[in-house]
Amino acid sequence: MEFNATAPAPASTGKSHSHNAHNIIHSSSNLSSLVIIVTPVIIIIFLLAVIVTIVMLRRLRFARSRSNVNNSSCLFSVAHTTIDINASPADIKSGCLCGTSLGRMPQYKSRGVQVFTLKEMDLATDNFSEANMLDNGGYGVVYRGILIDGTVIAIKVLCRQGRQGERAFRLEVDLLSRLHCPYLVQLVGYCADLNHRQLVFEYMPNASLHKHLHQRRTWLNWGIRLRIALDCARALEFLHEHTSPSVIHRNLKCSNILLDQNFRAKLTGFGLAKIGSDKLDGLISTCVLGTTGYLAPEYASTGKLTTKSDVYSYGVILLELLTGRVPVDTNRPPGEHILVSWALPRLTKREKADEMVDPALKGQYSRTDLIQVAAIAAMCVQTEADYRPLMTDVVQSLIPLVKKLSTLCPSSLCKNDQTVRPRS
Repeated sequence: MEFNATAPAPASTGKSHSHNAHNIIHSSSNLSSLVIIVTPVIIIIFLLAVIVTIVMLRRLRFARSRSNVNNSSCLFSVAHTTIDINASPADIKSGCLCGTSLGRMPQYKSRGVQVFTLKEMDLATDNFSEANMLDNGGYGVVYRGILIDGTVIAIKVLCRQGRQGERAFRLEVDLLSRLHCPYLVQLVGYCADLNHRQLVFEYMPNASLHKHLHQRRTWLNWGIRLRIALDCARALEFLHEHTSPSVIHRNLKCSNILLDQNFRAKLTGFGLAKIGSDKLDGLISTCVLGTTGYLAPEYASTGKLTTKSDVYSYGVILLELLTGRVPVDTNRPPGEHILVSWALPRLTKREKADEMVDPALKGQYSRTDLIQVAAIAAMCVQTEADYRPLMTDVVQSLIPLVKKLSTLCPSSLCKNDQTVRPRS
């Protein structure tokens, strides 16, 4: 009886084993399917992580390469933000040098923008002695000074108060601490003690172009005038076409063109400068500021500012170099008050070009060169901004004239008659 009761047990056990084997096979199949699904996902995630890592490393390497870029091998990029006045000079990163091979101007040895105390400025100028005063204008007073190491400097003491004066000070420090070009007056440092705002520049012993042309401090011969025109054109070419975005000076005039010991010209006065637009036309709208007689018509009437506004101002300076006249002179006969209006008909007619030449030159110039320079000036002061040339084109037009003079008469480019001539 016991045998009969237990006899069917082996069959039941066989079924259980079969069922377990089936479960194992089913589980193995599910596991294989899971592995097949998960493995590609893991591989994709891994590849994405590698790609992200590579991109981040490349960006980091690019950022480092830009910060360590060599000054002689790149174009300068202007920052949009102003610097902190209290920042150390080491925090101010300089830009890149721009220049050309013809008549390269000797570089001012920059040690980086320095922060000076008011006590140091007092010591350098003998307590801002009147004997050290170089110039006095609407922006403030300029003094000659000597640093402890013997470096001769020019200190511009700004007199403008309030937000506009502070904004102009910060802008000039910000731009010039980054813009390094042999055709711009080098910023040595600044002083921002309490309410004092002072800019320290390299010393330019021959003062401004205005003093020589209109106050007849010395007589500028034809060769010197041509080279000044070329130096100024190169300064604007750097600002307009070798910075990104471009820098619009907005206050280009003879008193903002300084001359070194060899009468090489450098541009200064960046208190009103504007950073240009990244748009195709580079147009920006702003309040109208500047000097009467130098303002481009479209800027004066609408406030629309582009690099071509600077080109117009440069054309006026060319006319001053050619004629020896100021942009606006109400003491002259009717019809001659505005330099551009008076000169334009003479610029476009060769037979009348000689009529507008500065009498102080006494005929000592090349008439062929005069006609070429007159043509450049005529293009620069066009009423329509689109018709004005790029500064690169102006530079390329002036280079052959200066090069020819340097070949035929080298002394005309490095020497100048130092006798004072009476104003005509």
